[in-house]
Amino acid sequence: MNNHFPEDFWWGASSSAFQIEGAWNEDGKGMTVADYNSFQKSEAQADTKVASDFYHRYKEDISLMKELGMKTYRFSISWARIIPNGDGEANEKGVEFYNNIIDLLLEKGIIPFVTLYHFDLPFSLVETYNGWEDRRCVDAFERFARICYTAFGDRVKHWQVNNEQNLMVRVNERMNMYDVPAEDAERVRAQMDYHMFVAHALATTACHELVEGGKVGPAISSTMTYPASNKPMDIWAAKMNDNFKTNYALDMYCYGDYPGYYKEYLEKTGISPIRQPEDEDILKNAKPDLIAVNYYRTLVASYLPETEEHPFGTKLNDIDYDLYGYFKIEKNPHLQATEYGAQIDPMGLRLVLNDYYNRYRLPLIITENGLGTPDTLTEDGNIHDDYRIEYLKEHIAACNDVIADGVELFGYCPWAVMDILSSHQGFKKRYGFIYVNREDHDLKDLARIKKDSFYFYQKVIQHNGLSD
Repeated sequence: MNNHFPEDFWWGASSSAFQIEGAWNEDGKGMTVADYNSFQKSEAQADTKVASDFYHRYKEDISLMKELGMKTYRFSISWARIIPNGDGEANEKGVEFYNNIIDLLLEKGIIPFVTLYHFDLPFSLVETYNGWEDRRCVDAFERFARICYTAFGDRVKHWQVNNEQNLMVRVNERMNMYDVPAEDAERVRAQMDYHMFVAHALATTACHELVEGGKVGPAISSTMTYPASNKPMDIWAAKMNDNFKTNYALDMYCYGDYPGYYKEYLEKTGISPIRQPEDEDILKNAKPDLIAVNYYRTLVASYLPETEEHPFGTKLNDIDYDLYGYFKIEKNPHLQATEYGAQIDPMGLRLVLNDYYNRYRLPLIITENGLGTPDTLTEDGNIHDDYRIEYLKEHIAACNDVIADGVELFGYCPWAVMDILSSHQGFKKRYGFIYVNREDHDLKDLARIKKDSFYFYQKVIQHNGLSD
């Protein structure tokens, strides 16, 4: 296999604040939606109170990142650690914490790549006006973004505004949709989604204004859907699943407006969001510099006709009813799946990266890709995760092929740098190169233990790609 990775390729790894930091209420930090949701599940799994304890162990952890050879570390800033109530004065201790992280990363030769918003809306904004449903949340986010750019932009030049908005908006608990009547849910969801797009645009423009040489863009949850057959309507269903799940959002980020099929859907269902007159210019003038791609799985879609029982505009589990009928989402019988259901498909990564690059002609970086599964700590203190190594090999090879295809892919940051709190499986589901010695309800010693995959990825970075 010819190696196509450029010499300046960004080999890295990722995490998010609520899943790694812990210290959920220390040094002035406020509660977030992610904290609140995790506390509802505390009896079943770990919560955000300690997580991986990065807040207290970041020096040790960044030293391990250096040993791994990471060129970049993609991490998120907790909005509520910077502004505890979401919209007020900056918390000096919070700013100091992230300054310490950024300075130490740079000292170790690691590029900080920062996400502003990763599922952790300050809960105070939910209590005040239900968060993103209210336009005031847009203004609050812009103020938060400007504080971050001003505090950190002299050293942080690469930013993501929000993580997986296109996925987040479909998950009720992540959007704090706890008490919204079912008949009003899709209208509220569409309004929240729209407000996040406006906030993204304002933060994009602010980055270009405040960060000299700053590069900024969205991080999307990628969707690659195969048709269940070669029937034309199954092929159409697959394309529309990609459109409704991901491409409509990329169009809004890159072109400043919803595509026609999505406008028609919003209008026909009567859930078109309320817009402000100034929004058209705000959205059109905000141009991203890059697209960050999170990739875990592919899907299969088949077309079904609209019926009286399930008319246009309704949703049921993995069936979405849209103006073209509806499409059913299924697993691919030709692919293996992880213990938690994600189907393993490195070719899908090649397909989706080619698709996004051909559509938008922006540099791409993979900011999440990984195998979430239980790991076993052996009696002699090792973690032999050959299954993760095989997964990484196949997906790194797909990245190599993508670059050969002509796609401008400039980085690969697997999820995650170390074991972190999974939103739905706690510490039963592990992704990291570094094992964190704890269980959901037993903190043990929180020791950091390098897995076999750590040494594999270390060699990949040393060789700037696969060496065989």
